[in-house]
Parts: sequence; structure tokens; C-alpha cells
Amino acid sequence: MRTVFRLTLRQLASRRRLAIIVLLAAVPVGLAVLLNFFLADEEDFTEQFVNTIMGGLMISLILPIVVLTLATAAFGDEVEDRTLNMLVLKPVSRLSIVLPKLLGSITVAAPLIVAATVAVSLIALPDGGVRAAAAASAALLLGVVVYAAVFTWAGLLTTHALGFGLVYVFLWEGLASSLLPGVRYLSVRGYTLGTLYGLDDVTFRSIGQDAIELRAALIGAVVVGVAFFLLTVRRLKRMDVP
Repeated sequence: MRTVFRLTLRQLASRRRLAIIVLLAAVPVGLAVLLNFFLADEEDFTEQFVNTIMGGLMISLILPIVVLTLATAAFGDEVEDRTLNMLVLKPVSRLSIVLPKLLGSITVAAPLIVAATVAVSLIALPDGGVRAAAAASAALLLGVVVYAAVFTWAGLLTTHALGFGLVYVFLWEGLASSLLPGVRYLSVRGYTLGTLYGLDDVTFRSIGQDAIELRAALIGAVVVGVAFFLLTVRRLKRMDVP
């Protein structure tokens, strides 16, 4: 497992891929600085900021795209380069292959997402203080883990996982979960928003109407994360590796 984990980190942490995800993570931080400088005196600044930057940009766009870029490549690059057979032919369980692949994606994505979240919270939401930053970090870390499980499975399922993942992010996580309240209980975005609001319903009160209950968010996140992890193990057991 350690060898697969190290190889996955080396594979995912290429200069080009890191440059892309660092740039993506830096976008909300830069916007937070600009908005805080020009609009901080507005009466409803906190509400607008939470809805636009934290809810609309950070959770709905940056988080899933960063994780999508990494997690689909964890197995996707192996399938495309036809090197996956080197792993599956080893006398190790499929669980011992899937777990380090998943952890590799989380290890690369989580520090960037959490660092950007803390920076955004402390820059533009100073009234929330450490509590707001901690709540946002915990919520987005949960999102990283669940998205990683979903997109790792997608990377093993199809060579077009990146394209399908983008469609999923924009249509299901973005459009459907915003328009149809029931979809939020089957949405990683819904779990993230629910956790964020549940941990700090004062600073993030403006997203309360879009957030599900904290307990439902945590249970849903665990169920979806474990389910897709097991689906990935099952897929690796049953697929014909070229």
C-alpha cells in the first residue's frame, strides 16, 4: 500500500497538474481580497460574500473541479497508459490498491482546499473568526473526501471521466441541487453546505435556506463515500485490464 500511495502522489503531483489546481484554489482568495478591499463597508457584505464566494464559487465550483482533476487521474492515467495491469497482477488485494489511490487524491487536494478556505474566511469574514474558518475547513474537507471517492470510481469506469465529471458537477451538483430541494440529500454540494451551516449557523446563516440538516449531511456523506469506495473496489475486481 505504501508503494502504491507514493507512486500515486508522484503521479498526481506533476508540475502541470499542481499549477492548474493551485491557480484554481487561488482564485477565491484573490476575489476575497478584492471584495474585502472595495465592498467591506457594505451593510450586507457578509451575506453577499458567503452566497457568492463561499457557496457559489468555493463549494460549487473550485472544490469539485480541483478534486475532479486529481481523482479521475488516479486510475484514469493508469488505464490510459495501460500500466494498470502492473498493479493488478501483483499478489495484493484490490482494496490495497484502491485505498492508497483514494488517499493520494485526498492528500494532494485537501491541503490546497483547506488553505484556500482558511484564507478566504479570515480575509473576508473576520467577524466569524476561528470558528468560521474551522467550520468552513471541516465542511470542505468533507467535500474533498466524498468527491474523491466518487471521481476515483469514475476514473476507473471510463476514459472520459473528466468530461462526464464536469457534466455531473454543473448539471447535478449545480443546477439540479439548486432548483430541486430533494436533490440536496443526494448531492455532495448539499452535504458540504449542510455541514458548513450546521457547524456555524451564525456566520453562514445566509445559506440556511439551501442547507440540509447537519445529521443528514454527515450520514449522507459517509454513505456515499463508502458506497463509491466499495464500487471502485468491485469495479477493479471485475474489469478486464488490458
